[in-house]
Amino acid sequence: MRLPQIRIQSQDAKLGLQIKNAQLTVESGAAKQTIQQPQADIQIRTTPGKLTIDQSKALADVGIIPTEQSVKKNANEAMRDAIEGSKKRRHQGDMLMKIENDGEPLAVIAKQYGHKPIKNFNIGWIPSGNGVKFDYEPAKVEINNRANQPIINVEPTENQFYYQRGGVENYLEQKKWIDIDFVNVNYVGNNFEMEI
Repeated sequence: MRLPQIRIQSQDAKLGLQIKNAQLTVESGAAKQTIQQPQADIQIRTTPGKLTIDQSKALADVGIIPTEQSVKKNANEAMRDAIEGSKKRRHQGDMLMKIENDGEPLAVIAKQYGHKPIKNFNIGWIPSGNGVKFDYEPAKVEINNRANQPIINVEPTENQFYYQRGGVENYLEQKKWIDIDFVNVNYVGNNFEMEI
């Protein structure tokens, strides 16, 4: 016996999605920075050194003395020589006044002036070892400095944002359909049978 059958085949619809991601681009420029470094303030004060050389004793050792002292010395020597010369001339005058007495005053006086004593000569201009005195006052240096802080200026740069929107597109990837098929279905009429 053949039973009538209904065969149904169907296919669901399929939707496809095409997704486009959003894109975000950020551009960040470097900050603008300027740095100024002022020079340090430096003050230097120098007191020069002082060297004092006292060679008066060394000069005096070789016969060189200051003018004022030399004038006094020469004046004293001249006065002493003048006094001694006066005494000598007076003595000689006394001798000549008594020429009638025994003796030869002229010969004695001539002999005094005719033969000068021989002087011994030696190097006399070498000063003593401690004839020169030195006095030194060292120089003084004062340094004052002051550091100046750097001047820093920073100017930030704005970020640039670029945004591209994403999206979703749907499409029909597979259509929906249904297929109905009848099997073993017969129509029985008057004296005939027909397969549908």
